[in-house]
Amino acid sequence: MSNYKNKIAITTGDPNGIGAEITIKALNRLDLPVDDVVIVSNKKILDFYGKLNRDYEVVEISYDCEIKAGMVTKEAGEFSFQSLKKVCEMKPRAIITAPVAKNALYLAGHIFNGQTEILQHFLSHDGQLAEMLFVARDFRVLLLTRHCALKEINLSKELVIEKIVNLREFFQSHLNIVNPKFALCGFNPHSGEDGILGMEEIEILNPAINELRQLGVDITLPLPADTLFVKAAKAYFKGEKNPYDCYIANYHDQGLIPIKTVAGDKTVNMTIGLDIIRTSPGHGTAFDIAGKNIASEEGMISAIKAVLY
Repeated sequence: MSNYKNKIAITTGDPNGIGAEITIKALNRLDLPVDDVVIVSNKKILDFYGKLNRDYEVVEISYDCEIKAGMVTKEAGEFSFQSLKKVCEMKPRAIITAPVAKNALYLAGHIFNGQTEILQHFLSHDGQLAEMLFVARDFRVLLLTRHCALKEINLSKELVIEKIVNLREFFQSHLNIVNPKFALCGFNPHSGEDGILGMEEIEILNPAINELRQLGVDITLPLPADTLFVKAAKAYFKGEKNPYDCYIANYHDQGLIPIKTVAGDKTVNMTIGLDIIRTSPGHGTAFDIAGKNIASEEGMISAIKAVLY
């Protein structure tokens, strides 16, 4: 296998979604050097959705069936999975992934709740945990839990401590922010109102914060999320420095609704905690517009730019 350690590798996601289209559009606009990029896809898929301006290397993943834009198929799920497996084997400098469909992955027999989980499966070693960090300029949101039903969220003090310690290490080692400031969202409305609206703050979050502060982590007590994110939004729209380096949300929608409302398609999904950083647009496969050549490449451009350092 060729040496890809100095390249960024891009997967084009579900063949029936907008992944190949936005990859082509983004690369044509960015006009990156040929030696810096490798695409993990299939030339038939790329040709179906557009034409690249540069002759980037394409690592071929087999796809012998018909492209069915807008449809969920077992074959597309298998292609998505094999693309991710291959890009992990290549060990590039960074990975950028176009969106996949979880239901297509399931049809193909790959029972993962998302690309983050697949990347962790193939790249993790020595107990590493992949984490989802969403980024829009200096507005950043970490999820303590990922793709799971609300009724199945199971926080523990130990989990909160581990994830936030790992987050601080990422800020120090990759962003050169020695003492990042973190804001923690309360789990319940109004952060539980001293236990009236829930006990998670008293029983889990506050004890975790006490230990984190003893470890030197600069973190707030649990703050009501509905007002906490107002400050982040104001800073983003004014182009001002965000008051916190990262906001920590307890569950998926608590963190993603605010940042996606503010930044839209420019929100980048970043996987941290593994040896290789992965980024992805913050949106999905957009089957409703697949094959119509109207998909916006802004999210993919943001995802690529996030690893151009």
